[in-house]
Amino acid sequence: MIRIAPAGRLLAVAAAASLALTACGGGGDGTSAQQSEPASSSAASSAPAAKGDGTLTLGTVLPQTGSLAFLGPPEFAGVDQAVKEINDAGGVLGEPVKAVHTDSGDTTTNIASQSVDKLLAQKVDAIVGAASSSVSESIIDKVTGAGVVQFSPANTSDKFTTIKDQGLYFRTAPPDKLQGRVLGDLIAADGNDTIGILAMQDSYGSGLADQVTKTAEEAGASIAERVDYDPKAPEFSADVARIKAKNPKAVVLIGFEEGAKVIAELVKQGLSADKVKWYMVDGNMSNTNYVKMPKGTLTGVKGTIPGAEAPDDFRKKLKKLNPELDDFTYSAESYDAANLIALAAEAAKDDSGASIASKLAEVSKGGEKCKTFKECAALLKEGEDIDYEGISGPVEFDDAGDPAVATIGIYQYGDNNTYDTKALEYRTGNTEG
Repeated sequence: MIRIAPAGRLLAVAAAASLALTACGGGGDGTSAQQSEPASSSAASSAPAAKGDGTLTLGTVLPQTGSLAFLGPPEFAGVDQAVKEINDAGGVLGEPVKAVHTDSGDTTTNIASQSVDKLLAQKVDAIVGAASSSVSESIIDKVTGAGVVQFSPANTSDKFTTIKDQGLYFRTAPPDKLQGRVLGDLIAADGNDTIGILAMQDSYGSGLADQVTKTAEEAGASIAERVDYDPKAPEFSADVARIKAKNPKAVVLIGFEEGAKVIAELVKQGLSADKVKWYMVDGNMSNTNYVKMPKGTLTGVKGTIPGAEAPDDFRKKLKKLNPELDDFTYSAESYDAANLIALAAEAAKDDSGASIASKLAEVSKGGEKCKTFKECAALLKEGEDIDYEGISGPVEFDDAGDPAVATIGIYQYGDNNTYDTKALEYRTGNTEG
C-alpha cells in the first residue's frame, strides 16, 4: 500500500490506485570507470563480436565539471569502492580491474565525447556514465558502436528504454516514469489541487514533467501552468511570471544547476516556499547549490531522488575514500554498476563488452542471492547461478536494460538550505507502465 499524508487524502486516492508502489518508512583523468546496460539476449547478440584481453578495464564518464558536478563525488566514490573490493577479492578473471576516470562535463561542452575517445584509445571494456541523460544520448552511439558497454548510474530519461544501443546500454537508475509517478502522487497527497511546473527543456525535464502531469491529473489535481524553459537562459523572470499569473498552490522545479536562478526569481516574484509549496527532483536536489542563499529559503521543500537508503557502513566506507563527501546521491547505483559489470565478466569468462552485456541480466536475477562481489564471485566459481542484490535495490534488469523494480526516496530541506540525507520515506514500485 502507499502511505500518504493526511492532507489531500481524497486527492491521493486516484493516484494510489494508479501507482503500483509500496511505501517504506525511513528516515580530469584519474582511475576508475565503467559502462554497460541491460538488454535482451537477442539485442546483446547483435553487438560486435570480440574477445577480451583478460583484464577488465573500466572507464567512467562522470561529472567533474558542469551543471551536475555536485553528483560527481558520490558517483566516483561508489565506483572506487567497488573496484577496491573487487581487487581485494582477487580481481576479475584472476587479474586486478583497471579503472580510468574522465569528466563528462555537460551539454554546453564537448568534454564527454573527448573523454570517450580517450577511454576507447585505452581499450576500456565498459564505461560507467554519463550522469546526465542528454550527455549519455550524445555519446551512446560512439560507445556502443565500439562494442563497449555503457552503464549509467543516473540516467533516468524514458528514452533509454527504447534507444538503439546494440544491446550494450544498461542503467541502475530507474526510468523517470517511476520518479514522476511518486512525485505526482506526493504533490496531490499534500493537498495541492493546482500545480505549476517549471521544467528544463530536454529529454529529462520534459519527460519528468509529462509523468508528473499525468499522475497529478489522475489524482484530481490540475496543471495551472507548465513552462519548459531553456536552461541556458540568462534569467527566468518571464518564465516565473507565467507561473505566478496562474496562482498555483504548488510549484514543481525540474532542472539542474540553473535551478538556483529559478529559485531566486520565485522568491523575487513573491512565490517563496513559505507561500507556495515547492517540489524538486534528483537533478536539482543539492546540498551545495543553495547554502549561500538566505537561511530558510528552502525550509520545508520536498524532493525525490531515485535509490534506496545507502546503509551507514557503506557511507562510512565512502567517507574514508573521500572525507569531504557530504552527498551520497547515486553512489550506490555507481557501486552496483561496477560490481555488476565485474560479475558479468566473471560469468562470461571474458571481459569484452559483448560478453559482459550478454550476462548482465543473468547475474542480476533468478539465482542464489548474494550481496558482495566476493560472495557472488565465489558462487560463480562453484557453478552457481547468482542474483546480485545491490545496495541501490534489487537491480533486476528487464529486456531493455532497465531495473524492473526500483525505489524512490522522498527528502525534505531544513532551515540551512540542505536536505536531510535520511529520507522521509521510500517508495518502491515497478518501473513499467
